[in-house]
Amino acid sequence: MRRICVFAGSRPGRDPQFMEAARELGEELAAKGLELVYGGSQVGLMGRMADTVLERGGKVTGVMPTELFDREVAHHQVTQLIEVRNMHERKGKMGELADAFIALPGGYGTLEEVFEVVSWGHLGLHHKPIGLLNIGGFYNPLIHMVQKIVDAGFIPERSSRLLLSEERPSKLLARLQQAGSSGNEC
Repeated sequence: MRRICVFAGSRPGRDPQFMEAARELGEELAAKGLELVYGGSQVGLMGRMADTVLERGGKVTGVMPTELFDREVAHHQVTQLIEVRNMHERKGKMGELADAFIALPGGYGTLEEVFEVVSWGHLGLHHKPIGLLNIGGFYNPLIHMVQKIVDAGFIPERSSRLLLSEERPSKLLARLQQAGSSGNEC
């Protein structure tokens, strides 16, 4: 693994644990020499994580649609800022650049991005590991919902294992690395 795409909120969230997790993930990425690929914002969890990677001497690639440059306050200090036409191009470009995916807490956009890469993995369009940074149990309802979908017969049990979940960035990165190197990725 060389590049990790991280989906995260453009807001800080109400719980200080979320911003702390964004900082900790940024530190881990930089310490391990992993490049961050993300949505390109300088605010919220996205901005905190990108700033931390940069402060620690790491590389950061932001990908942002033209229409969001003003609203999401593009982070112009990143190593590379790629401007794309729309959200579809953004997700495609981030997916193309990444060797693995992580979701920090976030809103609709974060959930949509996670489920798109999970769907791609389920369909065999990529074989890259996907992880949830489950801070304070944030993603527990989602994990339970996926199991409910399996139990209802809409996806096979093996597809529920596409989402790895850990509460600590170091543990999640280790699991992603293991999944990516063992051939048991998505």
